[in-house]
Amino acid sequence: MIPSHIQAKGQVPVAMPYLFLALTAILVPKEGSDYRCFQAEGASCYSLVKPDIFKLLNILLIMLPLGSETAKLKPSGLLDRIFSHIDLHQDEFVQHLKKWLAIPSDSSDPQLRGEVTRMMKMAADEITSLGAMVQLVEMGLQELNSGESIPEPPVILAEIGRDPAKPTVCFYGHLDVQPARMEDGWNTDPYTMTEINGNLYARGATDNKGPVLAWLHAVETYTALKEDIPVNLKFLIEGMEEVGSKALEKLIKDRKEFFSNIDYIVISDNVWLSRKPALTYGTRGSSYFFIEVEGAKKDLHSGTFGGITHEAMGDLVALLGKLMDSSGRILIPGIYDNVAPLTEEEKKLYENIEFDLEEHKNNTGVAKFRQVTKEDVLLHLWRYPSLSIHGIEGAFYATGSKTVIPAKVIGKFSIRLVPHMRNDLVETQVVKYLTDEFQKLKSPNKLKVMMEIGAMPWVADINDPQYEAARRAVIKVFGESPDMIRDGSTIPLARMFQDVTKKSVMMLPIGGADDGEHSQNEKISRSNYIKGTKLFATFFLELSEVHRRMQDQKLQQKLAGQ
Repeated sequence: MIPSHIQAKGQVPVAMPYLFLALTAILVPKEGSDYRCFQAEGASCYSLVKPDIFKLLNILLIMLPLGSETAKLKPSGLLDRIFSHIDLHQDEFVQHLKKWLAIPSDSSDPQLRGEVTRMMKMAADEITSLGAMVQLVEMGLQELNSGESIPEPPVILAEIGRDPAKPTVCFYGHLDVQPARMEDGWNTDPYTMTEINGNLYARGATDNKGPVLAWLHAVETYTALKEDIPVNLKFLIEGMEEVGSKALEKLIKDRKEFFSNIDYIVISDNVWLSRKPALTYGTRGSSYFFIEVEGAKKDLHSGTFGGITHEAMGDLVALLGKLMDSSGRILIPGIYDNVAPLTEEEKKLYENIEFDLEEHKNNTGVAKFRQVTKEDVLLHLWRYPSLSIHGIEGAFYATGSKTVIPAKVIGKFSIRLVPHMRNDLVETQVVKYLTDEFQKLKSPNKLKVMMEIGAMPWVADINDPQYEAARRAVIKVFGESPDMIRDGSTIPLARMFQDVTKKSVMMLPIGGADDGEHSQNEKISRSNYIKGTKLFATFFLELSEVHRRMQDQKLQQKLAGQ
């Protein structure tokens, strides 16, 4: 038997297959002698050897230095060719990304809806050129708050390969972006990619055009090298993620045949926690609220009406001030009742994660965090709900001064949800609390509280085969094991995919912690973009191997049971 200390780590010295061959060649057993099967775990070497040789093999296994796991997971000959191809064409890949980033595909702006659609059609054409069967699925109309309707951008459904012997991976990504304007504080034009000190700056660079294009370039690399892609691939790429992906759940349910034979789902729409690569197994959900307070029929002059009217802005500010206390704790009754309790075992997981508080503080430009320790900061980022106030619509915000009393204002805030919180219950709690607090103001103004966006939290099984494959791929590309992390942001599709398809979902990020998704000067480093392409290409190989090994084990178990 293999010594337990080696079995537990899944490590067998790379020299062992050659040692087996040498020993069995020298000590050729006679016909009819007793053989045993030796399998090096995690390797494809199987040898039949005599029982007495097993003792010698065990001794040699113990004597041979194991070294680190990362030293054993080196790129193969095929991977060397893949990596060389990607390195050789990296400038082309960067220019390709620049073309994508030039499209202002802001899904929140109705005036830019045509640009989102243009982006989707461009991507569909490029995926078709990879040999994929592509469908551009029309999604109908989006109703705006104004009462108008505009077309939603189409969704891309595509597939490459239908080999029943291969696992099928579905990749999700989105090509819409957050709003971006120079006057918001950008150092460069947000829609003209600018490379500075190895970083590629533009809106959508890391969220999510860079990762989507890296995945496509990984596929393209196999094609260029005339190599068989080791997995079947499916794609679901949309253009409405930044505004809640409201119509996507229906699409997934309606297209059950497309998703029925999927084995694994990969999302690359978040970033690492630090400079160290990471795999993400959980995200928070989100409930986004509007508080509308309406007073006079029109804006009023503060000199003429100030002091004698119930101002809508005053009521709104009072309500916003009731949402949380000075420590950041949410004041809405019952909001913490359904938060999953934190076990000691789970708490210990946070101790080994690489996370530099000072560096994170410097990257964000804040003076200090509410929490002191790394563990407490991560728990409040991932494991506990939070509330953030985002803005006020209808108020004067331009430069200069204007002594106006706005007739109607809309406050905007969100609550990040964690397991086992539910959007419907949170909505009920928020509406009741704000309605009760508004009544205490004794204001004649009109109040309306609406939940605009609701997305559930998501948690995955880190022992799933694709997490093993991704971990091995990270080691081969980056030379170190990834951190296993959660993400404080919301990826609606992760939970939606998990609930609707009942398949394994994994988040495989390639963006750095300082990429600034959703903020000014968003970027992705050239290194992460290119290594991310290598990571995806390597993941295809590793997943194929892990899946094959898993299928072999199932077959062995089935035969053993007969």
